[in-house]
Amino acid sequence: MGNKEFQDKLMALQCNMLSFALMLTSNRDNAYDLVQDTTLKALDNEDKYEVNTNFKGWVFTIMRNLFINNYRRVVRSATVVDTTEDLYHLNLSQESGFATPEGSFSAAEITAAINNFTDEYRIPFSMHVAGYKYNEIAEKMNLPLGTVKSRIFFARKKLQTQFADYR
Repeated sequence: MGNKEFQDKLMALQCNMLSFALMLTSNRDNAYDLVQDTTLKALDNEDKYEVNTNFKGWVFTIMRNLFINNYRRVVRSATVVDTTEDLYHLNLSQESGFATPEGSFSAAEITAAINNFTDEYRIPFSMHVAGYKYNEIAEKMNLPLGTVKSRIFFARKKLQTQFADYR
């Protein structure tokens, strides 16, 4: 197959390539980039194409492999390595708020706000945050289950209104 024939076949596939790229990426800009990268890769590897093989399949395999490699690269670059001595950051929940200095200040303010609650709200709420289940809190405090749930709910609502500016 000549160079001109190869390029013509490749250009004839551009619409199909864009449809496949849109299916893979779900984003028009990323799809255009993927089509462009695939076209360049196919042109660079023209000598590796075997005549009398499925040209469309060969090009789509290049596109799929490029997409997978790019996806893996993005996932690898998004990986966070915890270098703290006791893996402190790894053991925090993702939305802990400790990622920024402002987050640690807000945690101290939230703790102070919880400590300002009356005992009837502070104790069940603190136990719930510590990991106790509702029925365990009810048993320890000698209260009905519904009372414990409502006190935790009201404590949470009070915190939400008090710290509405942090959202």
